[in-house]
Amino acid sequence: MKPLVHATAGAVAMLCILSFWTSTAISELFLTHDAIATVKQAILYAMWVLIPAMAITGGSGFSLAGGRSGRLVASKSKHMRFVALNGLLIMLPAAFFLSRKAAAGEFDTVFYVVQAVELLVGAVQLVLMGLNFRDGLRLAGRLRPA
Repeated sequence: MKPLVHATAGAVAMLCILSFWTSTAISELFLTHDAIATVKQAILYAMWVLIPAMAITGGSGFSLAGGRSGRLVASKSKHMRFVALNGLLIMLPAAFFLSRKAAAGEFDTVFYVVQAVELLVGAVQLVLMGLNFRDGLRLAGRLRPA
């Protein structure tokens, strides 16, 4: 049951980040400032899904690892620490900042610099989570080692 909870929570977290990234890129490229503000507000509301999913993923992953060691377990642990720190120190504050600026109609240079950083870090988050997904499949024996 723990592997299913871990995989489901990880997939939900990854899909949240992917949807945040995609909706941001689409709104910035093709939609109005009002639509961008709506997307930024929706991302904040969706944090109520992402944050618990990330916590469940981390907790269940730690539990599944138990006393195991090895390259894949160490790699997954390192990636998740980096994802968690990026999320707490960059992504979450940026989401609040961008939502506030967008709601106020302040689409200035600072907004777009923070937006670019958020998109870049979001892409890094997706890559690291994808690597963890792959390593998890290898640990579970569902994917052959490289």
